[in-house]
Amino acid sequence: MLYVVPTPIGNLEDMTFRALSVLKSVSLILAEDTRTSKKLLDHYAVSTPLRAYHAHNEHGVLDGIIAQLQTGLDMALISDAGTPSISDPGFLLVRACVQAAIPVQCLPGPTAFVPALVAAGLPMDKFYFEGFLPHKKGRQTRLKYLAELPVTFILYESPHRLHKCLAQLVEHCGAERPAAVCREISKLHEEITSSTLAALLEKYPEETARGEIVVVVAGKH
Repeated sequence: MLYVVPTPIGNLEDMTFRALSVLKSVSLILAEDTRTSKKLLDHYAVSTPLRAYHAHNEHGVLDGIIAQLQTGLDMALISDAGTPSISDPGFLLVRACVQAAIPVQCLPGPTAFVPALVAAGLPMDKFYFEGFLPHKKGRQTRLKYLAELPVTFILYESPHRLHKCLAQLVEHCGAERPAAVCREISKLHEEITSSTLAALLEKYPEETARGEIVVVVAGKH
């Protein structure tokens, strides 16, 4: 069995009892960054062995992991924060397990875009999750596509690129499009600011934002 286990995106109390039970019971935990995950596991006295599984090695180690799972080993997959496979490594392993008829269970738990979407105050009956935009090639194409969507869309962005992202959204969506910038969700300094794209661009000059960021933008009407 492969267990896909979400981990806290900020507040350690967001760890569920079931997640801890799984992490303690499996034979091996596959972690995006073993150093980051060890801090979390030490906090909860989880002593299960860790193995690195991340974007730079997943192709090379995939076959070996599948072979181990086929012997009857139970493993858990975690990322640095949130739910694996959501803008984090995991898809390749889950797909390989499905193809090899290895059972997969994904536990419910933290993921940044859901609380951001709910707290932004924008329509959420239908929405589109984009995740991270391309840094260069294809970025303008994606922005043009997103600007025409009739539903709320969600982006992940890094602090040092937030100003550029907001400026490009103003260019493609218009200055008065409703939007929200959600920072540090579930952490001590959580901040959710809902306004227009123009006002958000003014609020976040270059290099002023901190922490993990979700941008939520209303659809075109």
